[in-house]
Amino acid sequence: MEISSEFRKGILFVRLKGKFLSEEMEKFRTEVIEKIETCGLRSVVFTIDELTEIDLKGIHSMFYVYEMCNKNAGKVLLCELYESPVFDRMRKNRIFNYVHLIKNELEAFEVIQV
Repeated sequence: MEISSEFRKGILFVRLKGKFLSEEMEKFRTEVIEKIETCGLRSVVFTIDELTEIDLKGIHSMFYVYEMCNKNAGKVLLCELYESPVFDRMRKNRIFNYVHLIKNELEAFEVIQV
């Protein structure tokens, strides 16, 4: 899995590409979760249109990010989800009950209101 991230206007944008499987948890923890913890970030946007596969641990990792942001009165948003091959897998695991779905990264600024 490839992870690229960018910080803009108080929001961490995380772009995921490839397969988000159990063996990628350490990479996700060091590149995303530690960044959120050390910087005290409140809001995260995951762009997942290039994510080809996700397993239960990958979904749980996103839920963990939601819990961290929620504790800091922030939000987690998923964008470009509808074109993603992982849409059905994520829908079945009910993560959409917790995160906000948006069309693209620009919409994040309206939802989070920075």
